[in-house]
Amino acid sequence: QVQLVESGGGLVQAGGSLRLSCSAAGRTFTSYSMGWFRQAPGKEREFVGACGRSGGTTLFADSVKGRFTISRDIAESTMFLQMNSLKPEDTAVYYCAAGPPTLRVGVNESEYDYWGQGTQVTVSS
Repeated sequence: QVQLVESGGGLVQAGGSLRLSCSAAGRTFTSYSMGWFRQAPGKEREFVGACGRSGGTTLFADSVKGRFTISRDIAESTMFLQMNSLKPEDTAVYYCAAGPPTLRVGVNESEYDYWGQGTQVTVSS
């Protein structure tokens, strides 16, 4: 079992930045890859980015590439999503997820086993 807790969401103006955190507990932090997804009102949840077990491999959706980065603090068992140059269309509930040991980097929800409760990000124009 892996327990995930997101934090860091909030209200920010367009062009601003936010850093989301995802704290993990319950299994060795480096034994699973992790990802970020988001769900805007009235839309399906979509892939944002993912990183491998050590954090060395990352992958991003085209919509956030060049603006968002992912890092992992292994000592703190925490993954971060740094979001820069935010746009109103980035408004959504952001979820972190953890995958099985066999997953390298996943872009599909079905590849992940554990999910956090989500944190709201609102970008005003």
